[in-house]
Amino acid sequence: MTTDTRLSQLNIWLGNLAGKWSLNMASLAPASSDASFRRYFRVLGHKNDSFIVMDAPPSHEDTRPFIHIAKLMAQGGLNVPLILEENVAEGFLLLSDLGSQTYLACLNEKTAPNLYKDAMSALVKMQLLGKDEAIPPYDRALLTRELMLFPEWYLSKHLGMTLTDSQTEDLNKIFELILQNNLAQPQVLVHRDYHSRNLMLTNENNPGILDFQDAVYGPITYDLASLLRDAYIEWEETEQLDWAIRYWEMARKAQLPVSNEFGEFYKDFEWMGLQRHLKVLGIFARLYHRDGKDAYLKDLPLVLKYTRKVAERYIGLKPLVRLLDAAEGINRPDGLTF
Repeated sequence: MTTDTRLSQLNIWLGNLAGKWSLNMASLAPASSDASFRRYFRVLGHKNDSFIVMDAPPSHEDTRPFIHIAKLMAQGGLNVPLILEENVAEGFLLLSDLGSQTYLACLNEKTAPNLYKDAMSALVKMQLLGKDEAIPPYDRALLTRELMLFPEWYLSKHLGMTLTDSQTEDLNKIFELILQNNLAQPQVLVHRDYHSRNLMLTNENNPGILDFQDAVYGPITYDLASLLRDAYIEWEETEQLDWAIRYWEMARKAQLPVSNEFGEFYKDFEWMGLQRHLKVLGIFARLYHRDGKDAYLKDLPLVLKYTRKVAERYIGLKPLVRLLDAAEGINRPDGLTF
């Protein structure tokens, strides 16, 4: 189905709702798109209020998880788009508008402490939501599929690297260590993309939270790693550590199941972040090579930097450092060989 056909369908559906919501159909304009097949439009009301329209082609996207999780999170007091109208069959939703100010656009050294405090408070609130049987588990199979994106798309397709049997064995051992850590962590609701592009600056109940339709029930450190080791903005490790401590204190006060020892919690945070960053290296490479989206290539160096820092910090992960060195053609002096 072509884009123009989808837009025609959307206009017909929206036109039937124009009277009910006082929509100014002439104002319909693109609001944003993301790494999936979803698109978003903004349409104004006749009182200068605004709405967001989601276009999620049913052949590629299912709007039902978004609808379910939005309602669950709203009931928990989180600031998510309200679902005003839904057309699951055609893949259209009319939503309330959380504005156009992303965290990414607003974050700087001055604003960051308060914005991250708000984001971590909302994260704790989200993690306190009870288990919902409709939300799938972040299980070994899913975590493994994500990890496999790294050798398939980043090493092989992007870097043109063919792994030797020894390197494949090393990587499988590393993956197993990561999985053992991830799966042993306490389980909560996980957004899966809780970062600066999906958090909106709002006047009330900040932040507004977007892009939660892929939520799962999984490791408690996942969303914090997404937030503090963001693929799109970098902070000094001292700042990451300070915010991680603040989150850990908030989580303990809320009686979330975090470790009583911060050192243990921080290791879990780092190893969970490593799983995510290996996945993201694969995803960004896939977006370029398969989907023709080159905008994410500029973000690869930061994600690789996060990956290397954690791999170099833990003895059990040294084979990953050797693999990354081989992939990038780095030859270390004998005395510095891991």
